[in-house]
Amino acid sequence: MARKDSGLRVDRRRFLAGVAVAGAANAVTPTGAQAATVVGDAPVQARPSALPPSAKMAAAETGTPKALAQSQRPDGSDFMVDVIKTLDIEYLPSNAASSFRGLHESLVNYGKNKKPEFLTVNHEEIGVAMGHGYFKVTGKPMMTLAHGTVGLQHACMAMYNAWCDRVPVIMVGGNHLEASMRPPGVPTFHSAQDINALVRDFTKWDDTPVSLNHFAQSMVRAYKIAMTPPYGPVAIALDGDLQQEPIKNGEKLSIPRYVPTSPPQGDTGAVREAAQLLANAERPVIVVDRTARTANGIKLLIELAELLQCPVVDRGARMNFPKTHHLSRAPGVVGQADVIIGLELSDFWATVNAWVDNGEGGHGVNESRIKDGTKLISINSSDLLTKANYQDFQRFQVVDVHMAADAEATLPALIEAVRSAIPASSKAAIQRRGEASRKAKAEARQRNLAAMAVGWDASPISTARLTMELWAHIKDLDWSMVGSDRQMSSWPSRIWPMEKHYHHLGHSGGFGLGYNLSAAVGAALGNKPHGRFSVNLQPDGDFMYAPGALWTSAHHNIPMLTVMHNNRGYHQEVMHVQRLSNRRNRVAALGKTSGPIGTSIEAPDIDYGKLASSMGVAGFGPVKDPNELGPVLKRAVEVVKSGTPALVDVWTQPR
Repeated sequence: MARKDSGLRVDRRRFLAGVAVAGAANAVTPTGAQAATVVGDAPVQARPSALPPSAKMAAAETGTPKALAQSQRPDGSDFMVDVIKTLDIEYLPSNAASSFRGLHESLVNYGKNKKPEFLTVNHEEIGVAMGHGYFKVTGKPMMTLAHGTVGLQHACMAMYNAWCDRVPVIMVGGNHLEASMRPPGVPTFHSAQDINALVRDFTKWDDTPVSLNHFAQSMVRAYKIAMTPPYGPVAIALDGDLQQEPIKNGEKLSIPRYVPTSPPQGDTGAVREAAQLLANAERPVIVVDRTARTANGIKLLIELAELLQCPVVDRGARMNFPKTHHLSRAPGVVGQADVIIGLELSDFWATVNAWVDNGEGGHGVNESRIKDGTKLISINSSDLLTKANYQDFQRFQVVDVHMAADAEATLPALIEAVRSAIPASSKAAIQRRGEASRKAKAEARQRNLAAMAVGWDASPISTARLTMELWAHIKDLDWSMVGSDRQMSSWPSRIWPMEKHYHHLGHSGGFGLGYNLSAAVGAALGNKPHGRFSVNLQPDGDFMYAPGALWTSAHHNIPMLTVMHNNRGYHQEVMHVQRLSNRRNRVAALGKTSGPIGTSIEAPDIDYGKLASSMGVAGFGPVKDPNELGPVLKRAVEVVKSGTPALVDVWTQPR
């Protein structure tokens, strides 16, 4: 389109020359004098570019700003730090936000950033999951901060995992409660009447303190409740004004003393009844899940198992029983049992029943795993924690002796009751049970070793070979597996000699993705003072939910070896879609299955080594040739031994 002529033509060279002349003239023309500029051939009278500055304006623009009013008394958040320090909380991973800025500032300045130390994370889910993993190594809870409605929503998945896994996390959520005092705009968007409503169904307790003394009582109560078995997360809504208001003159503040609560123990009569059943059983079986809260829990469980010389089936939510022990057995032994005692089982129904997914109507087929007449005993503290909405309590199972109590706390009494109840005539039979279990254990190991050899030289690399190549480089170290092996056919749990409480930390509890990497970083932090070598077996799908946890490990110098189980897909869902495609005869109808659509993590392939390097973590791979795996792992192990994190990207078989 032709441009319409405006009647004013300005030659570019003459225009620029005019600007230069005008600029030079203004440099020497007294203030207030008029200057001329040439546009085209005609002079144009220019107006002054600015009014003459007054003395007041000059002082305002060039002088030192007036000092802000200084607090004459300590702010409330300083007292809050005093409260937190009495609870001996070592770390506070958080993503900074305005709603808790008062507490943040007090933590790092008044509190000297020590106990707790503020750890920078890129997402609230990372902060909670770090506390989850840290507790399972140390037995000590972390505190974390979340920003109002949005921060707490980010944290919800990790909070639910902690709830399902019976792990204490102290969540403090910033909020602006007083509507007439809220800052406008974003802070109000992020405020609510009751932010704890977001997590109330999967926390043990919550509160909204309205005074500093109220905060002191709430924090100590929250810590006490979280740390009483069954453990669980708690939440405190923290008002922004309460943090920043100065402590009132003459206000008497006090901090309650923390005294741990004794865990609930089984009723004496029920313990004796359970002991009689176990002592007189021909084929008793112990099934455990979250039994060993502490290292001592493992010792107690060994004592009970050896007293009865009965198999122990570990469902894997914790490191409950040494994998090398001759009584450590696979789940199949429950089929021959006449008495089964379940200790802190997350799912007793699935222990004694099978659910076969035939794809029909989504209902599956139920089959009993046990014989008619098998007696069932349960000791489970989760019965004291059950709520209505979320179904983490699983399907209902009728048991014969049911104790709502902490299993580890009840074990000493149960052991003594069993010892007293065992008839002298049964001791020979008990000894024979132990000998049979030794033989079965040795045979099972040989079967596992034979199965590992299948596909040893395959590419992508088999998860069995990855497991053993890694083991060769960590077996002489004081190692700790800080990531779950569930998605790798559980090969490490089947083969590695797991004996100590930190050798295996179990799964997430709620099976929410985004847990593994973040929890592994928290667990590695717990291992660091002890000089343990932390190794994280990391699924690729879980990694992409919260990859920023790697940056936190680099920023805070948390050494950990992450080995990627990079099968380039959400394989659990691959199998689900494939199963239904087969049942619906899609392969015959379409000539191919559409299963990989929506389940693959390919095109483009993610280079996890480069991603790690971009966040300050030594990155290796991708390793696709199985013969290259050992040398690469060796180099990565040396990096971690030097005190920094490393990641090896390994292209693997699906499981």
